[in-house]
Amino acid sequence: MKSEFIIAFNQICAERNLPREVVLEAIETALVSAYRRNTGAPAGQNITAEIDLGGESSRIFTELEVVEEVTDAQVEMSLEDAHEISPEAVIGDMLMVESTPKDFGRIAAQTARQVILQRIREAEREAQFAHYIEQEGELVYGMVQSVNPRQVTLRLGRTEAVMPRKEQVPGERYVLHERIRAYVLEVRKTTRGPQIVVSRSHNKMLRRMLELEVPEIANGTVEIKSIAREAGSRSKVAVVARQAGVDPVGACVGMRGIRIQSIVKELGGEKVDIIEWSADPVTFIAKALSPARVLSVQLDQDPVEGNTANVVVPDDQLSLAIGRAGQNARLAAKLTGWRIDIQGISEAGQWALEQVNDDPAVLPALGPVAEKLRVVASSLRHHQEDQLPYNVEEMVAMREVIEGVRGYYISLRDAERARLAAQEASRRAALEEARVSRETKIKEAFALIPTAAYDLPVEEIGLSKRVLDHLKRGGVENVGHVLELLAEGDEGLLKLDGIGPRSLAEVKESLEQLDLPEEELEAEAELEAVVEVVEVAAPEVEAEVSAAEVVAEEPAEAPAPAEEPVAPAPAELPVEDEAAAVPSPTEPTMPVTEWEEEFDEPDDELPDEDEQERRSREARRRLVYDEETGEVVAVRRHRRGEDDLDDWEDLL
Repeated sequence: MKSEFIIAFNQICAERNLPREVVLEAIETALVSAYRRNTGAPAGQNITAEIDLGGESSRIFTELEVVEEVTDAQVEMSLEDAHEISPEAVIGDMLMVESTPKDFGRIAAQTARQVILQRIREAEREAQFAHYIEQEGELVYGMVQSVNPRQVTLRLGRTEAVMPRKEQVPGERYVLHERIRAYVLEVRKTTRGPQIVVSRSHNKMLRRMLELEVPEIANGTVEIKSIAREAGSRSKVAVVARQAGVDPVGACVGMRGIRIQSIVKELGGEKVDIIEWSADPVTFIAKALSPARVLSVQLDQDPVEGNTANVVVPDDQLSLAIGRAGQNARLAAKLTGWRIDIQGISEAGQWALEQVNDDPAVLPALGPVAEKLRVVASSLRHHQEDQLPYNVEEMVAMREVIEGVRGYYISLRDAERARLAAQEASRRAALEEARVSRETKIKEAFALIPTAAYDLPVEEIGLSKRVLDHLKRGGVENVGHVLELLAEGDEGLLKLDGIGPRSLAEVKESLEQLDLPEEELEAEAELEAVVEVVEVAAPEVEAEVSAAEVVAEEPAEAPAPAEEPVAPAPAELPVEDEAAAVPSPTEPTMPVTEWEEEFDEPDDELPDEDEQERRSREARRRLVYDEETGEVVAVRRHRRGEDDLDDWEDLL
């Protein structure tokens, strides 16, 4: 390398404001790329470049593998050559070997020129992004480079910034090559470099200018509480002193207004009102409406419609308080966060007299203020007839009457809101108490469910196939699960798809006919009592069912089949073994006519004779407890004739 390289290297670092390490890395990468292109080195081979600025030389190192026999000199080297570099090298080691070609400086200058420039441009973009990302939220000076209807382009040093139309000051004209100040709103990283968005209409621009112009704001002695701005026209700033003895408004305005005037000049003549902030909303709202003079401020806090401030001003101050096109009132509302309703004293006084005349309850609520109603009426009459201004006593009397009448209506609304809030709280408490009570009773009912009920499938309690299918689809497999659902009340089963009032009645009837072990009968009775209590506490189920539900649940009338005689149950059943004797059921078998009434399938799906026979067998089947085996068994009685029955025998 020649000394010109060092000169060019230093010049690039100075002109583009880049660190020497970044430029050096870019050149080394370009040299590696040039070496690969000229020598045809494999893409996966490790190649590095080293530049010695002091010795003005550059070297290329490539990684070679130590092998016994060299087949490719670009990626391999012999063990003898490896020992010259590292005596400890063995077969399979990877060594970095210098492979700098002859006259490599001239080759690199020709081949790597574009690569070096590309890398330098990328490094420059990264440096610009890192610089301006730190400037986000700060004020910068820029020169107007181009102006179009959509945006204004500013030149910021070696990069550009854009100011969209919404971030421009309405009515402000921008001249080419004009130097203006803007607020850095956002910095985005793109493939073509950093994209900088600036603004001149943002509230934070005014805040930042005050921080730069007023030392008390910069050091924290004075704090900016809120800003309301209509860019290019007018702004209001609320400030408060954090140190005793400091005038926040005077500190911002400066001696003879020199501080605020410099800001107004920078903003193109935009008026800036400095207002002292107050923790009392009444005082703060009255100051926010300056330069208008305020007589009365009454607050109406509504959680639904929002907070409203009812303001009364002298008649000659009404237009000043509202401002041109409502600007002053609008900025005051933004500054304070309250909705402001402004009235002149004559309009407000007339309204107060009308409320007293129309509503008999207003006069007693005024109390001693009612004595000033005559003064108010007389003042309004003289003002309308003779166009005389109000004196101080008349204004005070009118203000007290207006505040008394409006305060009465505000208190009525507050009382009504409090009543509704208390009513809602009571309703929620009652619902929560009912929910907790119901959950407690359901847990108690769960604890009383016999353990044997979970071992008993629902197929064994004599339900119809249709109800069984509905229970299966709902995930109900055993009697214990059925009792858990009934512990929640009737709606526990009714919430299952396909279960209606008649299906619920069928399930309950089957459970009533279910025989449980003797030691669990007492627990079952307690369970039924708890379930009844839970059913009373549960929400009422609608008595009327829609027409669609009636059609789905109630089948069309079908001619009942002829009744079949059923033999009555004998008083005693013959048994072969006294130890295996089982008590006879207390209820006779359900007649065929009753079974047909319980079956609620549609006419076109009536069960055939085999289905009727199966249901008849299920109706004659009972679950009893076998004292000898200690298990619940299903027993069935067989019909041999019209007048005699055979013995009970085990089915399981």
